[in-house]
Amino acid sequence: MKKEDILGRWRIVDWRQDYDDGRSSYPLGQALRGFIEYSAHGMFCVIEKTDRPPLSASQWTASEADKVAAYSSYFSYAGGWEVEGESDRGTVIAHHVEHSLYPNWEGGIQRRTAQMRDGLLYLSARFEDGTPEARSAHLIWRRDA
Repeated sequence: MKKEDILGRWRIVDWRQDYDDGRSSYPLGQALRGFIEYSAHGMFCVIEKTDRPPLSASQWTASEADKVAAYSSYFSYAGGWEVEGESDRGTVIAHHVEHSLYPNWEGGIQRRTAQMRDGLLYLSARFEDGTPEARSAHLIWRRDA
């Protein structure tokens, strides 16, 4: 897969995590909205639950419980990106994270293995190897019209 094949905006279809112990989860549920966009200027990803409740006050004065609920129902990060090459599982895309709701990713690289099938973009990643939370994340995206 070439960089030109990936360019553009893709809408989220599904996000599932498969744990090494056999569990599966949907981090933000199965009713999602959001997109990932790849451009010449960088990449941006945002995913959220579709039923996010509004905060009971302003973003600065809301209760801690409201803020936790907002954080727990939304995910986003942005930065540069590049196609690193091919692996036995697909094309490796490196996301150079500059900004993230999850600050631990900032300044790092998030690698995704990409495949294109039936007009859908499949991105997979591996997290927390060697821990009880070791898992593979699988995200499916449909090109935005």
